[in-house]
Amino acid sequence: MALVNHSTITEFLLLGLSTNPQVQTLLFVLFLNIYFLTILGNLMLLLVIRADSHLHTPMYFFLSHLSFLDLCLSSVTVPRMLRDLLSEIKTISVRSCLAQGFFVFITAGTEGFLLSVMAYDRYAAICHPLLYGQMMRKQLCVQLVSGSWGLGFFNALINILLATNLDFCESRIISHYSCEVPSLFPLSCSDISTNLIVLFCSTLLHGFGTFFPIISSYACIVSTILNISSTSGRSKAFSTCSSHLVAVIFFYGSGFLRYLMPTSGSLLELIFSVQYSVITPMLNPLIYSLKNKEVKAAVRTLGMYLPCSR
Repeated sequence: MALVNHSTITEFLLLGLSTNPQVQTLLFVLFLNIYFLTILGNLMLLLVIRADSHLHTPMYFFLSHLSFLDLCLSSVTVPRMLRDLLSEIKTISVRSCLAQGFFVFITAGTEGFLLSVMAYDRYAAICHPLLYGQMMRKQLCVQLVSGSWGLGFFNALINILLATNLDFCESRIISHYSCEVPSLFPLSCSDISTNLIVLFCSTLLHGFGTFFPIISSYACIVSTILNISSTSGRSKAFSTCSSHLVAVIFFYGSGFLRYLMPTSGSLLELIFSVQYSVITPMLNPLIYSLKNKEVKAAVRTLGMYLPCSR
């Protein structure tokens, strides 16, 4: 019977953020602008880092990968959301839904690992400045980024493979704007206990496995900053890590809460999803450039160079 029911469910219906046509129009304009700013900001940051040799350092190497991840994370969800906001039929096939869930999982998961790596980079720069070049050599940086992608992929693969074995026959309505893995569980008539346990354990391991190094790094950073005698020295040291700390708060404050809370289609659930997958990718380029003198100088240099090259 489960196989028969599973064969009849070939697509899901995404309810989105609102069913009111007027509100949908306003949301379309809002998220179109957010997506435009996300693409523009992250591409500009990638271009500036690549063009300016002064930014060819471990910190900006990691930042370029963060920008690329933000481009991917936003592009996995927002274009589909924009299309659905203008469409009367908001359906998505089961395979497409699982594919979107996989790419959301891998990009968001990799970003969590990368933020942890970036915290270690700031720890090395502030707590061991004389050994920084040795601690953050190029080969290690490449290995850390590759490891982040590998762990993110492994985490996503396990959860999605388990989801592909589910039979969907309870309902075809997803109270969300995208296909996140937790949103699929209420639609299944299969036993989802294994899926829930694996998702919960992987999220906890992922969360504590990345958040604990961040906390440890910043504990050492704060201790080092407090021991700096001059006010200007403390201010300069804090400014080098404040942007990353803000990015961590934005991402962890919503992303992991979303995957740990029970799926209910509530407004809070949607807010958490929008925060980590839509708003944070837009804000990260601003966070890392507004208070960063090196990036500002590189942008000005690039702006002066472009008119001269015409």
